[in-house]
Amino acid sequence: MNVFVFDIETVPDVEGGRRLYGLEGLSDQEVANVMFHVRRQETGSEFLRLHLQRVVAISVALRTGERFAVWSLGDEAAGEAEIIERFFNGIGKYSPTIVSWNGRTFDLPVLHYRALLHGITAARYWETGDEDTSFRYNNYLSRYHARHTDLMDVLAGYEFRAAAPLDEIATLLGFPGKMGMSGARVWDAYQAGDIRGIRNYCETDVLNTYLIYLRFELMRGRLTHAGYAAELERVRETLRAEDKPHFREFLAAWQESASA
Repeated sequence: MNVFVFDIETVPDVEGGRRLYGLEGLSDQEVANVMFHVRRQETGSEFLRLHLQRVVAISVALRTGERFAVWSLGDEAAGEAEIIERFFNGIGKYSPTIVSWNGRTFDLPVLHYRALLHGITAARYWETGDEDTSFRYNNYLSRYHARHTDLMDVLAGYEFRAAAPLDEIATLLGFPGKMGMSGARVWDAYQAGDIRGIRNYCETDVLNTYLIYLRFELMRGRLTHAGYAAELERVRETLRAEDKPHFREFLAAWQESASA
């Protein structure tokens, strides 16, 4: 089975904000401030509606055959349309089980709106059985189908009040959790030009999600304890071989958390 764990990072869609609120002539920061103000007036929170968020990073962990890999789609200069198209092309190529944390109510709806905006075709993702009958009872769109496994949703028993943060579950299980950056700081990092830092942060979130998924697979009997241990070691070996600073930091934090 191909498993495709993903996470996205977003910033305010200032171009969309200019268009919707008639803010031509204002800087990106000024437009974003208006967008945040409007949202605060609506809800008391600055968390923007999903159709007003622009994707700046998509990171994935792919487990296929004997391979495990973690990376961010496109290079640091890639535009939003390119990285979203790469995401849906990956689904078209592998027809994987996609795994997320809160992907059903955040990541995927954002990707839907942005793919719509850019005119991106994603036939395999939107398949519900008309062309491939195997998707009739297990597709990416149904909340209760495993082809998209939203771990937060599934572990909460589809009860919103039982939902838990990724960071806390990862930490409870002895995994690193958040390390330095958080989603609330992505806009500041983006304004500072730190795309690499955003991508690195997104990759560590993907790693935490994949490690939780492995424990979930153990819990539901699809991995033995020996198989689970082997999969954890496969992740460690991959991160050691990549030898990137944020992977070294992740490994060190993982070792520290596991021994605490």
